[in-house]
Amino acid sequence: MPQSTIPSLLLLIFSLLTSLNTALADTSTALVAMEDSQNPLIRISTSKGEMYLELYPLEAPNNVENFIALAEGEKEFTNLKTGEPIQSRYYNGMRFHRVVPGFIIQAGSPAINPLGLQVSLLNDEINANALGLDQIPALNPDGSFADVLNIESKPDFHEEILTPLYSQRNITDVEAALSRQYQVLETLQELSVKSVYENQGYRYDDSLESRPIERGTVALANSGPDSNGSEFFISLTAAEWLWGKYTVIGKVVEGQEVMDSIGNTAIDPGQFSSLSTLIYSVRKAN
Repeated sequence: MPQSTIPSLLLLIFSLLTSLNTALADTSTALVAMEDSQNPLIRISTSKGEMYLELYPLEAPNNVENFIALAEGEKEFTNLKTGEPIQSRYYNGMRFHRVVPGFIIQAGSPAINPLGLQVSLLNDEINANALGLDQIPALNPDGSFADVLNIESKPDFHEEILTPLYSQRNITDVEAALSRQYQVLETLQELSVKSVYENQGYRYDDSLESRPIERGTVALANSGPDSNGSEFFISLTAAEWLWGKYTVIGKVVEGQEVMDSIGNTAIDPGQFSSLSTLIYSVRKAN
């Protein structure tokens, strides 16, 4: 080997060792930061750096198991082009396709999976009582709505509260609504936030322990009750208006600076952006 290449080779080896030591150090500090070292630790490697997620298998057992299976390539899919069965690490090569600065970063949509892989949907795993939603009146004494409901307009009131309540009470026309308006008013005054969500179709499990959605919380995106799949989001802030509607599966315990870096640039989910953050891999780290 020419002598001139030795320094370059040594430099390369040193660089690789340094990178390895850094990764080990990150994993080590993430393990220390975990609430329970027996929980799964997930490393998300991205074009902006690495994040470590502690998952909560006792709090959302089915959805955590599904997330890990997708990440580790344990699910069997069908290749849409050939019809052949394939196994693939689902999240590798995907992007954070939706970013709302100050709110969330989101990834994992089947609509943009590089291989077109489709996933089955699972039920919610949420305990509304553990979140205190059964104790929060939907209506405040002054007639306004509880802040957690995030109702800002009359159309919101009709869509989020009145229409589900009418459906639950089998009120199907204007005449029925007028004849039972006092009964409806009485019901509105007795509604809790949990009841509002139950009227919308959410079902809760009191045997589970659920956590609020705070800064760094990892939860599953959905299109309504019991529609959890592969898509997840990481909250950049406390978001009480999401409590009771999204299954929490974990929390970022290391790499919040990467989370914030990803969250600095708004990304519209409706169109591809070269500014979106690429996911290199998602896999277990313990």
